[in-house]
Amino acid sequence: MKEKEWGLTDEQVEAEIERLNASEAVALARREARLRYRRRQYLYQLRDLEKKGKALLAAGITREVLDSMYENCDEEA
Repeated sequence: MKEKEWGLTDEQVEAEIERLNASEAVALARREARLRYRRRQYLYQLRDLEKKGKALLAAGITREVLDSMYENCDEEA
């Protein structure tokens, strides 16, 4: 009785990986995923900045207060 073959051989897997890595469609999809990831990271940064800004406003800190607080830092540099 012949033994049943299961899945792909290691050589077939490696050949398929090489073929897919050379594919223009894979390169395009990777680029799209990177761009989408970058935009999401930018969104998360903006949300974090908004949260920090609201906390500063709630504490009564304005641009003028910040400028006066950090005036000395500019002079020291």
